[in-house]
Amino acid sequence: MEVNSKPTYRISDLHESDRPRERLSSLGPQALTNAELLAILLRVGVQGENAVEVGQRLLTKFNGLGGLHRAPFKELMDQHGLGEAKAAQIKAAIELGRRLTLEAPQERPAINSPADAAALLQYEMSALEQEHLRVMLLDRRNRVLEVVEVYKGSVNSSQVRVGELFRDAIRANASAVIVAHNHPSGDPTPSPDDVAVTRAILQAGKLLDIDVLDHLVIGQGKWVSLKERGLGFT
Repeated sequence: MEVNSKPTYRISDLHESDRPRERLSSLGPQALTNAELLAILLRVGVQGENAVEVGQRLLTKFNGLGGLHRAPFKELMDQHGLGEAKAAQIKAAIELGRRLTLEAPQERPAINSPADAAALLQYEMSALEQEHLRVMLLDRRNRVLEVVEVYKGSVNSSQVRVGELFRDAIRANASAVIVAHNHPSGDPTPSPDDVAVTRAILQAGKLLDIDVLDHLVIGQGKWVSLKERGLGFT
């Protein structure tokens, strides 16, 4: 007798207390694993895998939520059990989570260390395929007012116009800024140009009475604070 070793599994096959939607309803979203949250977006699994197992497979393949965020849409869409609609749902959910951190003024995060700034920026910037330079605008309590993009492409001392970095800071009446750019290579080691740009930004900030708290270089899963390393801030 031939036995099917890989039967079809559905969320409804799970005990009610183990179903992601029921668990979210009774315990709250914070109690769910990443795979369970993905399962709610996916709704159904595929033959041999329920939605939770599909979610776990995706997390394993792409090395977590950060990898799903960085994955090209076409590659995500082509994964077994997804397709265009489910891939779009995953991308949209991750993007909504990113935007939430800056939406409500009363919930604006306060930056108390380079790690705080990196945590806010690294999620998105580590996924960028080109070099981007962004400026985090802060109020007097070091709460984030806004993050603005100033440059896209190669960031070097000959191309960066320092005045442009402070244009939005002046408009928003920001008291301080943190500058950040990414290295698409994944290696966040600061280059000589990064140090030169930092020195120019610091000088301009002093003239404008806007504190430049740091310059971060974002890599793949790593980041560097030029201030902590004494590069350009001495």
